[in-house]
Amino acid sequence: MKKVFIVGGSGRVATDLIKDLVATGNEVTAGARHPEKVIKLNHVTPVELDLHNSVDNIAKLMKGNDAIYFVAGSRGKDLLQTDAMGAVKTMQAAEKAGIKRYIMLSSLYALQPEMWTKVKSLASIMDYNVAKFFADNYLISNTDLDYTILQPANLTEEAGTGKIQIGDGSAISNPIPDVAQTLADILQHDNTIGHVIMMRSGNTPIEEALDKI
Repeated sequence: MKKVFIVGGSGRVATDLIKDLVATGNEVTAGARHPEKVIKLNHVTPVELDLHNSVDNIAKLMKGNDAIYFVAGSRGKDLLQTDAMGAVKTMQAAEKAGIKRYIMLSSLYALQPEMWTKVKSLASIMDYNVAKFFADNYLISNTDLDYTILQPANLTEEAGTGKIQIGDGSAISNPIPDVAQTLADILQHDNTIGHVIMMRSGNTPIEEALDKI
């Protein structure tokens, strides 16, 4: 059992992620601007989290946890202070709180700007790509955190398949339940530490795909 803090705890991915983490015996603290929107389950504690706050305040909320998930997103409304600098603040807060494990939900090709104009779905969200590029780079280059960065393709509101493909491929989407399950399983796979994992829909069971990293 681990104590896990989720940044962006009321969102679409977070809701499924919380279910998966609780199902495997973890205790979850879900940080959200609107904690009343966090899914109500046993072993889940909602807390109010505003990424505009100071690093010190965020660190106080995180203290005592074993791992941090960043799954927040402003949907284009607050890219600088949520998706970019907000993410950086949570990394700094994790270090201040003495938490080493940090799992980031990113975006397909976030660290490869040359791909942004080649993939139609990315060309339409250029500012978001820039925010994720900034956040991912900071995590890799400016922290000592035990990070894993998951870069899924387009998130879709479809039923999960439990199967994915890691790396390059032709699929351009991922059902949200598969992304959430992959995030949850990463916590149990220390072999993913220090890796950037690009994922798409595929034919390999999630556990098997992660085992091969």
